[in-house]
Amino acid sequence: MPIPHTHGYKRQTPLQLQLLAWGISLLLLALALLLFPTVRQKLPIVSGNSPPTVSVKLGIDNIDNHLEIFRGKRVGLITNATGLNSRYESSVDVIGKRLNLTALYAPEHGIRGSVVAGATVGSQVDAKTGVPVHSLYGTTKKPTAEMLKNIDILAFDIQDIGARPYTYIYTMAYAMESARENNKLFVVFDRPNPVGGDVVEGGILSPSLKSFVGLYPLPMRHGMTVGELARLFNEHFKINCRLEVVPMTGWRRDMRFQDTGLPWVMTSPNIPTPDSAMAYLATGFYGGTNISEGVGTTRPFELVGAPWLDAEKLAERMNSLKMPGVYFRPVYFTPQWGKHIGRLCGGVQLQVLDRKIFRPVQAGISLLYAIKEMSGTQFRFNPAPAGGGIPSIDLELGAPAVREGKISLADLLAQWEKESRQFAELSKKYWLY
Repeated sequence: MPIPHTHGYKRQTPLQLQLLAWGISLLLLALALLLFPTVRQKLPIVSGNSPPTVSVKLGIDNIDNHLEIFRGKRVGLITNATGLNSRYESSVDVIGKRLNLTALYAPEHGIRGSVVAGATVGSQVDAKTGVPVHSLYGTTKKPTAEMLKNIDILAFDIQDIGARPYTYIYTMAYAMESARENNKLFVVFDRPNPVGGDVVEGGILSPSLKSFVGLYPLPMRHGMTVGELARLFNEHFKINCRLEVVPMTGWRRDMRFQDTGLPWVMTSPNIPTPDSAMAYLATGFYGGTNISEGVGTTRPFELVGAPWLDAEKLAERMNSLKMPGVYFRPVYFTPQWGKHIGRLCGGVQLQVLDRKIFRPVQAGISLLYAIKEMSGTQFRFNPAPAGGGIPSIDLELGAPAVREGKISLADLLAQWEKESRQFAELSKKYWLY
């Protein structure tokens, strides 16, 4: 039986009470803003279509302060889809409006970033500018004299990911060699190292394993910007070209990309986010094994697994190590392409809890040792390419010791720590920030 209302009082519904509470809260907030202006000053102003607040200016953002370098010169630009300024303007357009742009050069994945890893990039004409585009990931990875005949300056503006086994920095190195050989000025528009410039990790590449995923003895996580690497390549590794670096402003070595306020554009099809770049340092070298590194899923390099692995046991084992800044979450996933396509894989997702203290190289190699032990005979390293060559795991890790089973995890980490400290000291001479 309904309870009658008394004294003219009408019972409020839960929705009405909630609306009343919201109204009172908004009224109190409005009064606070009026009475205490400092509160109002601290509240962020949000606009759905406004670009993010940018704390870092890229080299390409600072071009107007360095126009004397380019005055009266014909400019060729090595770039791709990552070549944007902080206002999302293509570097091709930024340079084309100010300078005499006469040639473009495309690295791996093409000028627009649409070509899959390892696929040949063809030469073409850029539809928007009508400028010829020369491929640096096809029949040649180094600009030829013919490609450079109509330029005076060869410029480079590409976002790197901070890992040794990533080809853009070697496209830059080859282009620097060609610039020296053909008496061209080489200019780098600097960009952040997305995984930071305050940490160096991993072992130094053995000179005998030189390849296009490792031309120089760098550690896996080198901690340098592309401009700083250009200085290192030029002086320490003796390319000796005429080099100018247009620096960033506002970047600090302890920044991760998420701290910069800059727009991120996927650097390659499987590096869609800055988190992917960090994860690549941990599991990118799993490409040299029969373990899925998450390629073929929406979380490349963050997911790791295989059909025979027990996700819960693997996660429990890894979390017992209490590695800094990361939690290993047990997962099951089915790759849509790549290794184990269409098969359910058990494994872990690397959930990064603190980017500043996370050590991806240490985490990734520790995980590999655990997976290898838990997999028994089902685990294998991929063989060398048919017709000879070097197994890709050796090229990416920088030495054959892991594949050959000649070193314990503890000894490997101790060796890598020593080598990374040595490189960190060497690199400081070439720092710009």
